[in-house]
Amino acid sequence: MKKTSRLGRGLNALIPEHQDASSAGDSQISQISVGLIKANPFQPRLEFDSQALEELKISIQEKGIIQPLTVRKKNEHYELIAGERRLRAVMQLGIEKVPAYVIKVDSKEEMLELAIIENVQREKLNPIEQATAYQRLIDECSLTQEDVAKKIGKERTTITNILRLLKLPEKIQESVKKEEISMGHARALLSIDDADVQHEVWKKTIKESLSVRKAEQLAKQQNNHPKKEKHAKPKRSVFLQKVEQELREILGTKVVVHSRKEGGSIEVEFYSPEDLNRLIEIFDKLKD
Repeated sequence: MKKTSRLGRGLNALIPEHQDASSAGDSQISQISVGLIKANPFQPRLEFDSQALEELKISIQEKGIIQPLTVRKKNEHYELIAGERRLRAVMQLGIEKVPAYVIKVDSKEEMLELAIIENVQREKLNPIEQATAYQRLIDECSLTQEDVAKKIGKERTTITNILRLLKLPEKIQESVKKEEISMGHARALLSIDDADVQHEVWKKTIKESLSVRKAEQLAKQQNNHPKKEKHAKPKRSVFLQKVEQELREILGTKVVVHSRKEGGSIEVEFYSPEDLNRLIEIFDKLKD
């Protein structure tokens, strides 16, 4: 018998099939002790706005928890699927029990996908959090960019453009997280091949509060006016460029092939411990 999966069902998968969030009565929702609920190990949100959390706490104090959490039963406790901010708020308020839907989720792939769908569609993830979440869906759930686009409800080109943000240096990714620059600025920086020039344009963008249009123009100017010949890098062979491009697509990060007279080396970049673990998992799969 084919197993029924919740994957790809969007927010409808976050509440029991026989219930509707607007019509479910108290008798259909379990009251669960907060101490029995563990955090979602696949939570895609990396940062939580303290001001927004304070506002949520005030709302819960005045009106209670309007939207139940969603959890799964695991051994003697529960694992959170949706409602991380609500759980944090009630913990800080000292509330002992919360209303929650208990749904059946069997695999970590389902947990990850449901958590990402909930965050993308209910919460405002920053672009880097979105990119990291989409990359996890691809790596850990064996999905294609097209699959991710359908499940999230976005165009495939949108998913592709967001994923490209992970190719930026960590400093610039942090800048996107902090909203020092927008995704439009980040895309302009991605068009710059030289890492030093990219860093200079990034700093200038922030210092002068450049618009996206101005940043795009500056990036184009830099690409059209390479450094002086004495600083120019040796011309790469078409073969090496092709190999680098193929490796970048496979690994989802910057790859540079260094060729010497005899032999050479391959340089693979990673931007965080999580990114390194992602690459290690890819290498492990290549062994099989």
